[in-house]
Amino acid sequence: MLKFVLYNSHQIQKKMKKIIPFLAALFMFSAAQAQTKTTEWPELKAFHALMSETFHAAEVGNLAPLKEKKAELYRASKVWYAAEVPGNFDKEKTTATLKKLMIKCNDIWYSIEKKEADEKITKMITEAHDLYHTIVGECKKH
Repeated sequence: MLKFVLYNSHQIQKKMKKIIPFLAALFMFSAAQAQTKTTEWPELKAFHALMSETFHAAEVGNLAPLKEKKAELYRASKVWYAAEVPGNFDKEKTTATLKKLMIKCNDIWYSIEKKEADEKITKMITEAHDLYHTIVGECKKH
């Protein structure tokens, strides 16, 4: 058997006083989760994995990982450039820097294919690394 309970306005107010803080906390948690999800940038993470693997080896004179993954590095930069810029980044500055990074990664690929000097390739991957850090540092809104 169903039981219906009628509340007077005073009882409703008492119930609402208990529910409102719970709903507010739930809303704040949901908003924080949504913010976290929008600030995650999978293309950044994918590029960073390749940059880390290739740059840090190049720093100590080992260009083999870069030479092996030159096309992947370029493709990752291109995918990152095409991705939507999250709200916690300056869209104009980030897009411009991503374009420079994509061009630099393409130039690295080209230079490796043309068998240019290791010193030149090392300089180029360092410049690409600096562009990456510009994006994750200076392009972020504070």
